[in-house]
Amino acid sequence: MSGYERAPLTPDAVGELFRCFPHSWWIAGGWAIDLFLGHTTREHGDIEVALLRRDQQSLRRHLLGWELHSAADGGLHTWPEEEWLELPRHEIWARTHDDPRWRLELLLNESSGGEWLFRRDPRLSRPLDEVGVTTAAGLSILAPEIVLLYKARLPEPKDEADLAAVLSALDDGRRSWLASALGLVHPGHRWVDLLNASRSAGAADAGTCARRSGSGGG
Repeated sequence: MSGYERAPLTPDAVGELFRCFPHSWWIAGGWAIDLFLGHTTREHGDIEVALLRRDQQSLRRHLLGWELHSAADGGLHTWPEEEWLELPRHEIWARTHDDPRWRLELLLNESSGGEWLFRRDPRLSRPLDEVGVTTAAGLSILAPEIVLLYKARLPEPKDEADLAAVLSALDDGRRSWLASALGLVHPGHRWVDLLNASRSAGAADAGTCARRSGSGGG
């Protein structure tokens, strides 16, 4: 949403903020892509943290002293303490009481038992222990293929840039999962061709290297 002043926390500050949070959390969005790569590829106007919807009251207790608003109908609304957020609401904005600027966005994810469920199509699931990646610095991030799945519905230029930046860094398992997920929820999505082409190029490069290695013996 536009029209709201932001002053996003840094990833390290988010890590410190959630260091003692007793449930799963993952830095999401474009920052997750850059943290996966280990370097910054573009500017970021916000920072997002994904959590499970079932942990929302723990989140409220953890952010005691923060001002929390839920996003709905194109605007932000105070999140009353007694209210349990149900679908379709899934986005919470947070700021401290002494600063009118919004510091981070919190995204509620669906789950069932030990499975993460894609909010837009619960047919798509994944074990919770495969939803995140831990960076060398110890930050928890959403797996890049899941980040890209969310970005694929109506990709903006920044989303296309994120795909281009991370595509060659995705291993075959991540590419295959994303291609299958897109085929299920966005049939005919053009990113599938890009994923398949990158897999083919990677296989061709590997074959070339193997042939070169095999020809060097005595």
